[in-house]
Amino acid sequence: MSQTTVEFSQNEWTFIDRVIEEHRDIDGSLIPVLEAIQDRVGYLPESIQRRVAVGLNLPLSRVYGVVTFYSFFTMRPRGKHQIRVCLGTACHVKGGQRIAEELAGKLGIGIDECTPDRQFSLHVVRCLGACGPAPVMLIDDDLHKEVKPAQLDRILKEYR
Repeated sequence: MSQTTVEFSQNEWTFIDRVIEEHRDIDGSLIPVLEAIQDRVGYLPESIQRRVAVGLNLPLSRVYGVVTFYSFFTMRPRGKHQIRVCLGTACHVKGGQRIAEELAGKLGIGIDECTPDRQFSLHVVRCLGACGPAPVMLIDDDLHKEVKPAQLDRILKEYR
């Protein structure tokens, strides 16, 4: 695990400690504890994993193993809005890569990164199953079809 300093509010630490305390004596509580904490703070960095390990009297390696095994857990911050740009064949041919690059530039982040204000995360995917109206992108559960670079500011504004 990487050593990064992550700051959370006192309210978040209080919540984390309360969740740990409520589950301390319950066998098999690791996943529910991690889910509750991630739902509140958005991700599970090393500092939180250490707190959970100590609080539940588990080896850090077990907590880390669960966090890295299940795809719904993340150790990196995620934005409030998840942007997924399709780079499947049809989308790639019709400009999907340019859409991804333009979004990265407008948001000031790279692929699989989160904006500093934690409003957006940007990802590329291999197929969204909507080849006809390519290029497409998904923001949260909203499919945007036949996306053009000139539309990106307007589309992003809908989610700010």
